[in-house]
Amino acid sequence: MGPSSSDEKILSYNDVVLRRSDLDILRGPYYLNDRIIEFYFSYLSSTYPSQDILLVPPSISFWITNCPDLSGLKDFIEPLQLNSKKLIVFTVNDNSDVTQDEGGTHWSLLAFDRDRNVFVHHDSMKGLNGWYAKKLYKTVEKFVGVHGYPSTACFVECLTPQQTNGYDCGVYVLAITKVICHWYVSGANDKGDQWLSAMDEQVDASTVTQLRDEILRLILHLMNKE
Repeated sequence: MGPSSSDEKILSYNDVVLRRSDLDILRGPYYLNDRIIEFYFSYLSSTYPSQDILLVPPSISFWITNCPDLSGLKDFIEPLQLNSKKLIVFTVNDNSDVTQDEGGTHWSLLAFDRDRNVFVHHDSMKGLNGWYAKKLYKTVEKFVGVHGYPSTACFVECLTPQQTNGYDCGVYVLAITKVICHWYVSGANDKGDQWLSAMDEQVDASTVTQLRDEILRLILHLMNKE
């Protein structure tokens, strides 16, 4: 029996392959999966190109958080060159079962700001993912230091625009990541202001709904160009 229509490949973008079922997720109202988040991270990396910024795909963030063999984690992380990046965004997911593909029920993000030497956790559901974010922080903190020295960066649970439903957490992650990328590339970082005020101004339930539609239209546009 051949693959169902929902498994049909509809778009290859950089290293990300999207399937027809991803369009149904975006039409919603549904919880975003890894593929959609990875696609938009890749798109943002192309839209806001900078050697200083790294948007870590969800699958890699998940493995760093839950890798059972910490002794082998160094070889896995080194190619990411975390110690050379000024700004790193990780996704946080409440799935801790490495045998469960695309599990979990909630997304949030953890951003490392080297200039301020801080890991900032943004959670659109009242810090629900706080424990998982701290677990990720404690692991990656060892790898973001320069010249072989561990980082002394602190962890901050930051006030974040809150979702008004049970399924838009992933879109909040993407909306906030977009704000962070634009903030950095536009030079606002050089003025000494962090992205928090821009996030408060630009991210709310309405803009998140618009972004979900925007990503769907973007994918359809890229499909038509192939």
